[in-house]
Amino acid sequence: MLSVNHEEALRFRGTRARLTGLSPGQAAPLLREMAQQVRRDDLRMIHRARLGHVGGDFSVIDILVTLYAAVLNVDPAEPLAAQRDRLVLSKGHTAGALYVTLAHSGFFPRRELDTFAAPLSPLNGHPNRTKVPGVETNTGPLGHGFPVAVGIALSARLQRVPRRTFVVLGDGELQEGSNWEAAMTAAHYGLSSLCAVVDRNRLQQGAGTEETKRLEPLADKWASFGWEVREVDGHDHARLLEVFRRPGAGRPVCVIAHTVKGKGVSFMEGRVEWHHKVPSDEQVELALRELSR
Repeated sequence: MLSVNHEEALRFRGTRARLTGLSPGQAAPLLREMAQQVRRDDLRMIHRARLGHVGGDFSVIDILVTLYAAVLNVDPAEPLAAQRDRLVLSKGHTAGALYVTLAHSGFFPRRELDTFAAPLSPLNGHPNRTKVPGVETNTGPLGHGFPVAVGIALSARLQRVPRRTFVVLGDGELQEGSNWEAAMTAAHYGLSSLCAVVDRNRLQQGAGTEETKRLEPLADKWASFGWEVREVDGHDHARLLEVFRRPGAGRPVCVIAHTVKGKGVSFMEGRVEWHHKVPSDEQVELALRELSR
């Protein structure tokens, strides 16, 4: 397993302590700056490896950065601490976004990002909990991470501990029936410590979600399963922070985060081909300029 970057972990502790003491509006500019740095590093990493899912990475990065930097009770120096909050990235194909966020949080040295997808690298195309600190469960096959997260939240209920569980889902992933079994189970047990975050970028591999198998009315579906539903701009850090900080009142919470695939790069935004396309040298230069504004 990768080792903790203790210097970065200490810096992360300070940053998190500062951000958790700020209002959402005060924290938002700092979170945006962090998210843009994560996007730049993710872009370089994917370009270096010649593979990855840059479009989906860029749509979910604001969500992940907000959670790790200002919401989750986690300590990179103690990644297996029993009292920690848990985050499951059910849309495991966007492992790149998770890896860069974890590296910036001190869970392992940033230099390890250079090994992404290389032979024998711990940083596989999908996250592996036995190899990467901060990864709670192996994901990749869609529809698997959410049921695991429900089990994690239920275990907290049985152990009578206050930890929270977050699970980040792709919207195309919701076409898998196992997710709706998990949603029904969570509501049945009133798992108010559980928050499901839907990365609603409306695109999946090859086409739009509504063209492939329509999901709307998505909020009504979640509500009919007994969940409290909150809809938000998934790139508005202040709003994300506001909804993430509020746990559910007697039932689980679904945050439908409306996002843009390829967010932040003009020629990627809303384009289905960037689900797993690798940018050229020239495209990387242009993207880095746009992400530095």
